[in-house]
Parts: sequence; C-alpha cells; structure tokens
Amino acid sequence: MPDTAPNLPAVPSPRTPSPTPWFSPTATTYTLFCPPLETSPLIARDFVATVLRALGLDDLVDAAALCTSELVTNACVHAKGGGSVLWLAVETWRVRVIVYDGDENPPVMRDLTSEGWEEGGRGLYLVDALTEGHWGTAAALPYGGGLVHPDGKAVWFDLAARA
Repeated sequence: MPDTAPNLPAVPSPRTPSPTPWFSPTATTYTLFCPPLETSPLIARDFVATVLRALGLDDLVDAAALCTSELVTNACVHAKGGGSVLWLAVETWRVRVIVYDGDENPPVMRDLTSEGWEEGGRGLYLVDALTEGHWGTAAALPYGGGLVHPDGKAVWFDLAARA
C-alpha cells in the first residue's frame, strides 16, 4: 500500500528500492565528505547522531546512525574511488540521509544463506527493516534545475520524524 505522506515514495519491496532520493527546498541540510577510509563509517554515524541529538530528535538517533553506517560502509567497501558524500536533510516530518559515491553499480541485496550472514550482506536488510522500506537508489544528483555527477549513484533512506 502506498504511503500518503507528501513526497514519500511508495513503500518499495526489499529487492526493488525506490528511485527518489532528493529532498524538499525547505529541508535543513548538513553535508559530510567521507574519504575511503576505515574510519569513515564511524565518523558518518557520529555526525548524524550529533546533528539529530542537537535538534532534539533523539528517538531517531539509533536507527539513523546504524543505517548511515551501513550505507557509508558499502560506499567504502564496494565503490572504490574517491570517497562518498553524505547529506542529512531534516524536515518537520522526516529525516533523509543520502550517500553518493562515484560508482554506477547499485547496491545488491544478496540472497542470504547461513554462510552469507557471517561474510556480510546484512546491511541493506537492516536498512530496509529500520526504515520500514523507505530507502532506495538513484543515478546522478540534483543541483538547481539539472543533474550533476551523472556517473555515480545515490543511496538514501528516510525515517519518519515523530510528532
């Protein structure tokens, strides 16, 4: 069943994420460059947690921090290159995190076997569960009326802000 909240994509199945990562012009945004280092997921997680706590959104901190860590980890491990950029967009009704990297290949939710759980592959399943399916991927990034960096991808998730 599709969501009725404004600008939220329909709930995607775990294997077909929605392609709408952008945020509204009224969102307050925070940006962090994440170099391809082992410390980047921790720094990104702490960045998101600190901003959300400062804004009084403590109830979203755990889920947002974990999902952020998973997306930045995927960018560091799978999207070899110059790092990634994280955007945190805060609106009255949602928090959106977007992680952009220069790799065009979308993330893949692997079929998990008992061996697969030990080797990895849980990250997107966690993101899907914690965001109630509100995540996705898209090519390129918006800027003004056009697109920039058409050779990469953005992976994003939404968490509903509690009223």
